[in-house]
Amino acid sequence: MGLAGVNALRAGGEDKANVQNAVDFIATLRQTPDKSTLPIGRDVVVIGGGMTAVDAAVQSKLLGAENVTIVYRRGQEKMSASGYEQEHATSAGVRIICNAAPVAVHGEAAVAEVEFAYTEDSADGLKLTAQTFRLKADQVFKAIGQSLTGAPEGLTLTGGKIGTDAAGRTTLAGVWAGGDCAVGGDDLTVTAVAQGRDAAEDIHAQLSAKGA
Repeated sequence: MGLAGVNALRAGGEDKANVQNAVDFIATLRQTPDKSTLPIGRDVVVIGGGMTAVDAAVQSKLLGAENVTIVYRRGQEKMSASGYEQEHATSAGVRIICNAAPVAVHGEAAVAEVEFAYTEDSADGLKLTAQTFRLKADQVFKAIGQSLTGAPEGLTLTGGKIGTDAAGRTTLAGVWAGGDCAVGGDDLTVTAVAQGRDAAEDIHAQLSAKGA
């Protein structure tokens, strides 16, 4: 089930046209046989610092966007996208701006600009400064993290994710979990595959014991 929910920007105007979730854009991209038919903006802004943000930004550039900018609220060293992914983005012509968070989306019916405030890390957490700037944008992709939705009743959640033991067992009998929707999982295919393997072995052991 993964993490199907997408976190909100919590910035005024994010409901304007041409502001969409990066995961939806990528899903559509993967399923479209003729990518030349996909509409893409001239000035694209991607908000986030993970691999989803990098993927959306690079694909936007490949689809013909003239200006693509990734904006991340913390320092570049804290981006969850790997150094390789960041270099891949910049080599594709994507600009990366760090230490800035969105505060408003401007435009009439559709987005025309995104306003950001510079941020600073402090002992009390991330704080917005009074210094702001705007980026021209006719398309915005939100890639600021995803959340769990539609979890079956009876599962114990910890920090918004499904709690499991080392074998992937949840608190609901007969249900195992792994990958990014589970505690300890992350947004990496190799992790999900490994946890799926561990769960499959535990399921096999339980079924074999019942059949003995």
